[in-house]
Amino acid sequence: MTSDKTISTGGCLCGQVRYEVTGPLRGVVNCHCTMCQKLHGSFGAHSKALKSDIRITEDQGLAWYRTSDVARRGFCRNCGSSLFWDPYELDATGILAGSLDGETGLETIGHIFVAEKADFCVLDDALPKFDASSDGALSMDFK
Repeated sequence: MTSDKTISTGGCLCGQVRYEVTGPLRGVVNCHCTMCQKLHGSFGAHSKALKSDIRITEDQGLAWYRTSDVARRGFCRNCGSSLFWDPYELDATGILAGSLDGETGLETIGHIFVAEKADFCVLDDALPKFDASSDGALSMDFK
């Protein structure tokens, strides 16, 4: 978790999408759902921040794809970088941790949707594991 006063920045591979977060980032949660497998090749490593703390500073390549009735995903239409998981009914947005710039100070805090994980993915750490969503059970799991 980053502190309340931290300004974090990030973006896509080509630079056509940039963002900043003014406020805390949740620790990283590895999502093993089938959608994340298709998008990321295995699992999605997501941090999260309040929507009110996220500001898009460059949106030239930003595109959104409605993946379900629950959320849309933000990515760069130029380079294909996956950036956001944006739920319609929650006050926070998931941010792909790998899209953050430099050292983040974040730690992985758990695994979700492990009932759907790929058969080649071994989970042998002591972190909390949830068959589906954590439903707010993890630290700073904004709702």
